Amino acid sequence: MKLFLDTADIEEIRTVHRWGVLDGVTTNPTLFAKTTGMSYDEVLKHICGITSGPVSAEVVADDVEGMLAEGRHFAKLADNIVVKVPMSERGLEAISRFKAEGIKTNCTLIFTANQGLLAAKAGASLLSPFVGRVDDINEEGMTVVRELVEIIRFYEIDSEVLTASVRHPRHVTEAALAGSHVATLPFKVFSQMVHHPLTDKGIVQFKRDWEAARAAAAESAAPGSREPARA
Repeated sequence: MKLFLDTADIEEIRTVHRWGVLDGVTTNPTLFAKTTGMSYDEVLKHICGITSGPVSAEVVADDVEGMLAEGRHFAKLADNIVVKVPMSERGLEAISRFKAEGIKTNCTLIFTANQGLLAAKAGASLLSPFVGRVDDINEEGMTVVRELVEIIRFYEIDSEVLTASVRHPRHVTEAALAGSHVATLPFKVFSQMVHHPLTDKGIVQFKRDWEAARAAAAESAAPGSREPARA
């Protein structure tokens, strides 16, 4: 399963990229609003310079022509830009027209397998079910992922399921077990996946034992540390 970072924070992206586990990035207007000092275009160019994987740039227009104008603009910024389009009747039309133009799309705000199926048929490259938000209304978000993965697999549709709205590491494990092609995670969840109390404790213990062993070896090798041999 590919792992994307869900952020517009350049330093977070650089950090995960250094770990060697970053396959792409997803952004949205809310994430961009948390950044300062750069335009959305500048942020996207920076991100595309860090990773060669897909970088999702979301349109904000709610009419088809507006979506197309924004998406075409984003697609010209870098070869790995994927235009993020919300699930709606106008969104589906925009996705189908982007498909005809050879522009890859990520259909976002999917909450049912039926919505995902429609987006796939319209030509979306990525299908983004929001598991965390479904969980928030006391339903099982991962059910949507499992159903959509099976539909895509059974009919051999040329789209990938991207598990989004990931809230904790268990969501990542469940997405992988469900066969999701991609999961996009906030930096916090990436960090949580790295750490475990027993791992952290083990690292500290190994270092302490190593230092104690080196100290003992140095003491035994020091001049005068041994008793003189008896005649």
